Amino acid sequence: MSGATLLEVEHLTMKFGGLTAVSDLCLSARNQEITAIIGPNGAGKTTVFNCLTGFYKPTVGRLQLSVPGGEQFCLERMDDFRIARAGVARTFQNIRLFPAMSVLENLVVAQHNELMRASFWSVGGLIGSFRYRSQEKLAIQLASDWLDRIELLSSANKRAGDLPYGDQRRLEIARAMCTGPALLCLDEPAAGLNSRESTELNSLLCSIRDQQNIGILLIEHDMNVVMSISDQIIVLDHGQKISSGSPAEISQDPKVINAYLGEPEGVDEGECGL
Repeated sequence: MSGATLLEVEHLTMKFGGLTAVSDLCLSARNQEITAIIGPNGAGKTTVFNCLTGFYKPTVGRLQLSVPGGEQFCLERMDDFRIARAGVARTFQNIRLFPAMSVLENLVVAQHNELMRASFWSVGGLIGSFRYRSQEKLAIQLASDWLDRIELLSSANKRAGDLPYGDQRRLEIARAMCTGPALLCLDEPAAGLNSRESTELNSLLCSIRDQQNIGILLIEHDMNVVMSISDQIIVLDHGQKISSGSPAEISQDPKVINAYLGEPEGVDEGECGL
């Protein structure tokens, strides 16, 4: 099921003055796999995402995206909007929909790059050129297809801000998918979801992995989600990678257990039995 290497991170370091948030991090993510990045609060997970998506410029490091078809991008040298155009889409821990827009409009606006090209950078849109109208129909169709897929087609004309919380989460993922990404970066998509909504999220993410020919990079604190759907897990602690492997391997790694739970009191080093 898995494909070629999609993302290669080499020796990523991110410093803020005297604080090192991420230190000498190396990782890779493959196409058609879900790669989870986990760790305690303050481990550097979101900082990694911010470097990958252009919010931060790394102090040191190489971030290479190799999209299907052979084109390669050095993300550390690119502005955030160029990274998005290269094929990196992102959601945030705090939902960032356009609440006053309709559900459908939120997905159409995600396709603004294609619409702007079709309009010759607004002129064609103003006069309603054939090329623009054709692209607009394609954008609405893609948006409708994704709404159908996340079971929100009947809510297409509702204000996005009026949707229940779990529906807003799924809508944000669908909006990211409407940009046509090669790499989908999800920052705690299960935050605030109940058990039913988490199960629905698992199904959606697995279907995206299996059907869309993209890779997914996931930050998540819900270990039920992580262990259920991840192909690879990378564990950070204090800005450094302490472990990586399959869910089964990670769940038995003493370094991971210690990072989350702390070392048991009264047990000598090497005898903790984790």
